[in-house]
Amino acid sequence: MDETFQAITIYVDADACPVKAEIYRVAARHGLKVFVVSNSFFQVPQDPLIERVVVSSGFDAADDWIAERAGRGAIVITADIPLASRCVKAGAEVIGPTGKPFTQASIGMALATRNLMEDLRAMGEVTGGPKAFSPKDRSAFLSALDVAINRLKRAGFGAASP
Repeated sequence: MDETFQAITIYVDADACPVKAEIYRVAARHGLKVFVVSNSFFQVPQDPLIERVVVSSGFDAADDWIAERAGRGAIVITADIPLASRCVKAGAEVIGPTGKPFTQASIGMALATRNLMEDLRAMGEVTGGPKAFSPKDRSAFLSALDVAINRLKRAGFGAASP
């Protein structure tokens, strides 16, 4: 089997992602390739395993770039529930920045809740956004990322080729 097919790859939906530094540290420790995807320029560490991808400013361009590449052996970090759904369906491990894993079992309810909240906001019933990101969320994220990496390693995936 082709070794690059076996590599664990992390895709980061970088716009407003509060855990990029944590992703870089964990990926370096495990030797994993990271694609940090956004529709605007931003800094990433100078590391051959970390690649910045700037896509066009078109609607959902970053989501489309990630979804086209996500599959078995990939870990996608996103708070975007429609993107999470696309990636789960493709076989990727998907984690929200708060550590919430999106799975086949949970994605349907997450989409339904998102759509309900969107409707309530449109009617003026709900005016607040999500709760503030906390140290507990950061810790939960690190734990969920570790679980996903170890699950993929047990399934035969590994570090990127040097």
